[in-house]
Amino acid sequence: MKTLILFFIYCVTPLCYSQINLSNSSQAEELDLNELPEIVISKIGDDFSIYLPDKNPDLGVRNLQKYFVAYDLGKDYEGYDTYLVMMKNDKGTLTATYNQNGKLIRVVEKYKNVKLPDKVISSVLKAYPGWGIVDDKFHYAQADGDITKKQYHVKIKKDNKFKKLVLDPNGEIISGL
Repeated sequence: MKTLILFFIYCVTPLCYSQINLSNSSQAEELDLNELPEIVISKIGDDFSIYLPDKNPDLGVRNLQKYFVAYDLGKDYEGYDTYLVMMKNDKGTLTATYNQNGKLIRVVEKYKNVKLPDKVISSVLKAYPGWGIVDDKFHYAQADGDITKKQYHVKIKKDNKFKKLVLDPNGEIISGL
């Protein structure tokens, strides 16, 4: 009887502990897409289609970008010089252009009424005290894996006066009308 109890303690008990779910533990880490520097969508011979998702704080923007990354072009591009893919959600549009080999050439994204980064908000409020943000747009473009445009267009208001500002993601004001 003693040997049966010792067998149970030494053999079965460790198996019970191995089944503990660590999903709420600090040891269980999930992969965060915002930490990825770039995503290779497909490999065509020696060419790679590279898409650099933005680290935008707005969930609608990130969801459309994740949907685009998961999109499978398949063989739809065959027979065309260029192939255009358009995706929309309630925040905006993502338009991608592929060449005749299926390589991603260009991506243009336009969103409106997005959650602005903290740096952009604080920069606007610091440069224009007493003004409020009433409208915003986010423009993001890349060609051949290089980011060519990443700007926030913000409309601000004070009393009955309006101004339009263009800012980069770090909060630097590029232009103000």
